[in-house]
Parts: sequence; C-alpha cells; structure tokens
Amino acid sequence: MDALTLVGRIAPRATVREVTRADGGNRNRVFRLLEEGGRASVVKIYATPGRERRERHALEALEGVDGVPRLIDRGVTPDGTAWAQLTDGGGWNLQTLTKNLDAIERAGRILRAVHQSSRPISNLEGGMDGDYIATHYESTIERLGRYRRKLQLSPSLLEAAAEAAPPVSSPPVTSHTHPTPDKFLVAENGDVMLVDWEWATLAPSEWDLSLATWSMEAVHEADAVDAFLSGYGQEVPRDRLASWIGYHAAMRLLDAAESRDTRLPDHDRIVSDFAKAVGTA
Repeated sequence: MDALTLVGRIAPRATVREVTRADGGNRNRVFRLLEEGGRASVVKIYATPGRERRERHALEALEGVDGVPRLIDRGVTPDGTAWAQLTDGGGWNLQTLTKNLDAIERAGRILRAVHQSSRPISNLEGGMDGDYIATHYESTIERLGRYRRKLQLSPSLLEAAAEAAPPVSSPPVTSHTHPTPDKFLVAENGDVMLVDWEWATLAPSEWDLSLATWSMEAVHEADAVDAFLSGYGQEVPRDRLASWIGYHAAMRLLDAAESRDTRLPDHDRIVSDFAKAVGTA
C-alpha cells in the first residue's frame, strides 16, 4: 500500500507532512500529523517488519522513561507493511536547530535516564560487552587497512591504530547506539525527545556518550559538549571518550569505504579525529 494512502487511513482528518525524503531504498518513512484540536503525532512506515518489532520492543521496555516516545498505535497491512503511531517530539532537532545549550543539556539528561533505566531492552544476555568491543575494534582497523588508498589514509596512521589499545568499556547498559544530534527532537516548549530506537541494545555507556558528544561538537562546537555532559551528570574522563571517538571514526570510514560514498562530507575532520585518538596528530 502506498505510504500516503496508509497514513490517510490511520488519521483521515489530520494534516500530514512527510519529514523524510521519499527517495526509495531500504529506509523508513516518517510523517508528522496535526489533528483537530491541535494534537500532534508521528506515523512511521517501516522498511521491514523486523525494524518495527525491534523498535516496539525497545519502546515497550522504556515506557515511562523521560524523553522516550510513547507508542500510540501500530499495525501491519495485508501486504505486510508495518507501521506505528508515536507521540510527537517536535519539528526541530539538535542538528538543524540553532545552538541551544539548554536543549543540549536536556538531551544529556535523557541519555543518562536511558542508561540508568536497567530495562530488558535486548534479548542478548551481555549485549556489546568489553570483549565484543575489543574484538570489533581490532577487526574494524584490520578491515580499514584494505581501503587505505581509497580513503587516503597513511600507513603510519593505520599502524598506530592497530597498536592502540581498544576503548575501555564499562559494563553494558540500556543503550540507544546512535544518539546523534538529528535523533534528538526539540518541541516548541523546549522539550527534547530521543527517537529511532530500532537498534537499541545493551552496550557500554561510553558508546552512546562518545558518539553523542563527538557528533554534537561537530555541529555546535566545544561548549555543546560541556552542556551535554553537564546534563548527563556523571564524570567521564575525556581521554576515555577520546579513544571511543577514534573507534567511531574508524567505523564511519569503513562504512564509507564499503559503500559508494567513499568521500564523506566531513571526511577530513573524521580522519583528523581518528589520528588524534590514536596519537598521530
């Protein structure tokens, strides 16, 4: 069934606006709905039923946690298209919104609440624990070496990365795994909501925290990191986060090398941050 037709059946009297690009491919489509009386919600049309199941499991486990969407309704059409209606988080996000340190601080508080929730978010007994991180870090650097010329990485950089110790991992906690600025929606009243929970699992808190602060600094500079960590409210050594940033940078480069998008828009910054993390810059 066509996505717009499906949304029209779910909320026939609502004003509908798509907030994702309808460019095909294996991606979800998201629509904001404004119904009579001013009630706003979101309808998400999933690329696969498996994505809907994963997100539903996470949202059900995290029900009541501040800053997490609430599931209003869901269903599957006769042709197998899965959909969900969720509470609306607002029309802006921390990627597109002019720097707002109060909102960034709220985002940090939300991530801390998620990490402290201890909810059964995954059927994995250990999730991504320290052993997994160490093994995956080593394999990521090894695979990255195959694309050295393609990515214009120096041999010395890859040698230093291979010799560097894997990131230090805390015990796994409930984690979003991709809390980048565009995932934090901001409402008109300043409320913040963390969306897109399909890949939530158990992971060291440093995974989320380093990715959030690294990507936040790229958009809003260093004071945004201070605001986010202030909201998070737990002292985390910056050098520990730096090693994780190197890990995330390596994964970003590898993803680019294994796809058609070899040259990332922020390629030079990612390589620079990777070099800093492994001590060659």
